[in-house]
Amino acid sequence: MTITDGELLPLKDGDLHVRQDGPRDAPALLLIHGTAATARTWDALTPLLTGSHRVIRIDLLGHGRSAKPAGAGYTVPDHARRAAEALDLLGVERAAVAGHSSGGTVATALAEQRPGLVSALALVGTGPGMDAFTGPETGGAPATWPPGDELIRALLNSGFSRPGFRVPEELLDDLRDSLRDTPAAVFAAVMRAPRDYLEERSLPDRLTPLGTPLLVIFGTDDRRWRPSSAGDYRAVPGARIELIPGVGHTPIMEDPVRTAELLLSFL
Repeated sequence: MTITDGELLPLKDGDLHVRQDGPRDAPALLLIHGTAATARTWDALTPLLTGSHRVIRIDLLGHGRSAKPAGAGYTVPDHARRAAEALDLLGVERAAVAGHSSGGTVATALAEQRPGLVSALALVGTGPGMDAFTGPETGGAPATWPPGDELIRALLNSGFSRPGFRVPEELLDDLRDSLRDTPAAVFAAVMRAPRDYLEERSLPDRLTPLGTPLLVIFGTDDRRWRPSSAGDYRAVPGARIELIPGVGHTPIMEDPVRTAELLLSFL
């Protein structure tokens, strides 16, 4: 199957939107966005990676341009299973996987389910367990649905700390379009999923027995997860932990150059 940028992959649960950039014969790198976000959150980072990698971005089910069926499974393992199915359809036998925020839980679950598929893991702003969470409570969909721009900006606010940083308008537009098409019950389900996964077992506990090479990147000013909690990943043998000064929860947008440097040197 040949997939071009911005195509839909037909999966059993619903179509999954996928974008590909870079040489198709280069090592594969799968990028997984966080909860309520889309693949567009990787826009600033992607061009810095395509010189050496086939960069694959997906909108998880219930997000972006992917299907948002009511009654589908939106747990972290469900998302990971579909990510693996997408890579299979794309003919990818081995891939490094990077996840931002709760996308790191999906990346971890993918490594748990398909250890032979995942060559390395990079977790960016992904808390190791719920005891490290410091962000706003996200128990479900806002009372006003779909949310307007003011509420969307409020949802995004804690994700950025770099002085003077402004959320790109195209990202806001993309998120607005995504949420407008998302049933409130689906949004609530995807918001619950990472908490359920982390409360069941911490990420260091899950990763330790896998032996998958691990890079952890945190911003020193993260306002959603306690930055010092990055040290919890030292329990994973060989884990590399990097802190980027002066940025918050979203280094992939706040400092894409430094994030790309760390990711490429790791890979």
